[in-house]
Amino acid sequence: MTTQEVANQLVALCREGKYEEAYGLYAQDAVSLEMPGFPNEVTQGLDNILKGFAEWASNIQEAHGGTVGDPMVVGNHFAVPMTSDVTFKDGRRVNMEEISLYQVENGKIKKASFHYDPSAFMG
Repeated sequence: MTTQEVANQLVALCREGKYEEAYGLYAQDAVSLEMPGFPNEVTQGLDNILKGFAEWASNIQEAHGGTVGDPMVVGNHFAVPMTSDVTFKDGRRVNMEEISLYQVENGKIKKASFHYDPSAFMG
């Protein structure tokens, strides 16, 4: 797949809430980067990325909404603006805006990095 095709497929799956299927677009040796200081700041390998996603999802009590914007493709990278509004099991409600940046190699996502305001989690 081209970078544009990967981007379009990722956005379509995320908009449908098919996050686990979206991880099928990742390379086995992919790397995922969160903001500095957050748990799993650097996660290597698809199996570990999937474990981190499962952990994140298990902490959510209720999802109130969210958006997935259109991808912007430049070379072998693409960026997607996203929002989410969730209540965690500890009672914190977090309304977050982020830009997700992806690097594609050989038709798979090789690197994903997520950029957001960490203070959104302090409320």
